[in-house]
Amino acid sequence: MKNFVEELRWRGMLAQMMPGTEELLQKEMVTAYLGTDPTADSLHIGHLCGIMMLRHLQSCGHRPIILVGGATGMIGDPSGKSQERNLLNDETLRHNQECIKKQVEKFLDFNAEKGNAALMVNNYDWMKDFTFLDFAREVGKHITVNYMMAKESVQQRLNGTARDGLSFTEFTYQLLQGYDFLYLYQHYGVKLQLGGNDQWGNMTTGTELIRRTLGNEVETFALTCPLITKSDGKKFGKTESGNVWLDPARTTPYKFYQFWLNVSDDDAERYIKIFTSLTREEIEALVEEHKADPGRRILQKRLGEEVTVMVHGREAYDTAVEASNLLFGKATKESLLHLDEATLLSVFEGVPQYELPKETITSTKAPDLLAETTDCFPSKGEFRKMVKGGGVSVNKEKLTDTEKTFTSDDLIGGKYLLVQKGKKNYYLFIAK
Repeated sequence: MKNFVEELRWRGMLAQMMPGTEELLQKEMVTAYLGTDPTADSLHIGHLCGIMMLRHLQSCGHRPIILVGGATGMIGDPSGKSQERNLLNDETLRHNQECIKKQVEKFLDFNAEKGNAALMVNNYDWMKDFTFLDFAREVGKHITVNYMMAKESVQQRLNGTARDGLSFTEFTYQLLQGYDFLYLYQHYGVKLQLGGNDQWGNMTTGTELIRRTLGNEVETFALTCPLITKSDGKKFGKTESGNVWLDPARTTPYKFYQFWLNVSDDDAERYIKIFTSLTREEIEALVEEHKADPGRRILQKRLGEEVTVMVHGREAYDTAVEASNLLFGKATKESLLHLDEATLLSVFEGVPQYELPKETITSTKAPDLLAETTDCFPSKGEFRKMVKGGGVSVNKEKLTDTEKTFTSDDLIGGKYLLVQKGKKNYYLFIAK
């Protein structure tokens, strides 16, 4: 078996681990779990580091379990959060769980015939019938309030960094997460919990609960990955429009690909280790090639390819690249026609857009439409001059007729008309 800890170490994915963790992983096939929050029906790239930990774990011969926190997700974890979460109903939780599993299946092998097949579990299944009295007797009596109060996440909330303090519900979160570890140890033989470094306090509560419940001879372990940030220190995975989701309906594959394509050189060198399964040798060769000619953005392009193909598939990646070329490279009308509506709107999100009645677009002469009805050109004379000079394109084809009147056949999908002035100026007409 490959050394899982060493794999994480060179990839920059190792923050803390309990003594003995590496020795255990070298000695036997270990079942390890990582928890994820089911409060949305999609993961976003902030979850990817944890999912990649499970992927590397499985490739090193160990067994990954992903725990959907149906019960804990109803309560909220105080770690790094400023307020409690909304409660979800059972139907929403189940829907979210199924959506998340479909996404995780792209990273992990759930084939039951494999000895280390991945498994997804939901802690709601064992918590929903657990009474408060049972919880107080079986869990609460083993962990002291002093122990719980010492946790950094609890201290931050109590010391006024959050306006509303800390509710009892949230205070018990670490006991619930600790009980997950105990339950998984007893029913699935789980000996290791993986997670982000902000979870260290909750994770060690789990190992302590197991020791106090089952005896000192029972050893369990915890291992965390660092919080992923950008080179400027800002939070990773957020854009101006919010999270970068794995669900193509929330974030188009084009936008997803663009996120990775636009990271800095320093970030690309870190991220390609964390978010891909490329080998050390492959990555070192790419880094050298990139440094020889940074302008070609070799690291960013390969990073974008690997992650986009893993999440969305090769076809969606090819479409994303083709879409990128519409703005930044040579592209044809065929490239434009290949795009679905969501991708088309993603590509031209930042360009001036004109929503006009279809009859206006298809019955007005081009000079009037582009210089009078709209302000794409300062004057009709300027428009005609640029057309004669070969500087105007419509739907990626050179416009040669200075008095052209567009028809319904010119509208992409019966709705869109793309006008290009010079090399960089685009205007999108949308027929109402």
